[in-house]
Amino acid sequence: MWLKNDKITLRAPEPEDLELMYAMENDTELWSVGNTLLPYSRYTLRTYLEQSRQDLFAERQARFVITLPDGNAAGMIDMAEYDPLNSRAEVCIGVLGMYRGKGIASEALCLLCEYAFKRLHLHQLYAYIAVENDESRKLFAKQGFCENAILKDWLRVENGFSDVVLVQKTAEKGLF
Repeated sequence: MWLKNDKITLRAPEPEDLELMYAMENDTELWSVGNTLLPYSRYTLRTYLEQSRQDLFAERQARFVITLPDGNAAGMIDMAEYDPLNSRAEVCIGVLGMYRGKGIASEALCLLCEYAFKRLHLHQLYAYIAVENDESRKLFAKQGFCENAILKDWLRVENGFSDVVLVQKTAEKGLF
């Protein structure tokens, strides 16, 4: 079964996930690793939930809620910047603070990779990680992503700019 194992399920966002999305999008600790500049309103997120077709091909992204067996949402994992011509997508992942350090992100990334390569037949997944973010670097390395480039001064931080590492994983030969 796709997007599910005995520890987590990756599912499409529902209207009931508004507060989860609000908490994650407005967590200023996560802003430094992404491109968020301003807080998101509940109205904006509700509109997104109402209008999203969860269609990778039309929207060039797919968002998944990471759900535990008890039904609690632990975070989100996305495929963004989907490029059908070059058969690749960017991976973005965030786990709520109370669920970090429990292997949930690793399970979610494993399921997403399997789905992307075996079901969607993507050739490559990639992510940008701040060089200081050792936890994320270890997470992606554990799932077979290779660090292939350092992008200098890529993220604006409080005191200037920070470098990021580009990590990539390609589909194993013979998957198609």
